[in-house]
Amino acid sequence: MLSDAEVERILVVMAHPDDVDFGVAGTIAHWTDAGIEVTYCIVTDGDAGGFDPAVPRSEIPGIRRAEQIAAGKAVGVSDVRFLGYPDGRLELSQSLRRDLSRVIRQVRPQRVIIQNPERNWERIHASHPDHMTAGEAAMRAVYPDARNPFAHPELLAEEGLKDWIVDEVWVTGTGNPDHFIDITDTFERKIAALKSHASQFPEPEGMPDFVRAWMERNAEVGGLPAGRLAEPFRVHATR
Repeated sequence: MLSDAEVERILVVMAHPDDVDFGVAGTIAHWTDAGIEVTYCIVTDGDAGGFDPAVPRSEIPGIRRAEQIAAGKAVGVSDVRFLGYPDGRLELSQSLRRDLSRVIRQVRPQRVIIQNPERNWERIHASHPDHMTAGEAAMRAVYPDARNPFAHPELLAEEGLKDWIVDEVWVTGTGNPDHFIDITDTFERKIAALKSHASQFPEPEGMPDFVRAWMERNAEVGGLPAGRLAEPFRVHATR
């Protein structure tokens, strides 16, 4: 596994606005504090989200994009990209693989963060189909697409985007993590990022305590001292 000192750029691929903030925002703040450039690639606009029927559905994509941009700023991320795929209808298509390969070749990251592409049968609600699809498409973009100069040839011929090899993939939302990032010192920024997603929280006052308890359980599983908070990952070398 690469040390943070060996990493200049990180790409985070998530299905929906707010996925990154629930899963990894505390870790992102740690990385940006260390001077690492982080880019978000959000596959859908979260247009099937929200809770208020009085808000026109046509306004939801713009609202959620603005919320994610604000959430990124809370943890030091200014490069937020949206692919605009439909929320709840994400398919593992060649178009999605190409679009993710394009972003990988543009950003040229050493590390890519993806959602778990495998179903968690112990916690069904943790396995949103869009999450699994985004995770699998991102993994296929990492290997073999982005590194293969002959995959999606239009990326090179029409856009001048040369192939790129990602060194490692970190999977969030997995049931068998092997790496835990202590986010105790960045937890409040994680909460600030989550609060940016106001359209998703009908009762926001209870959210911080819920997330804190969740991060405490992660830390306990990871063997961290009592009172610490953690975000879990499974790390895979991809070279």
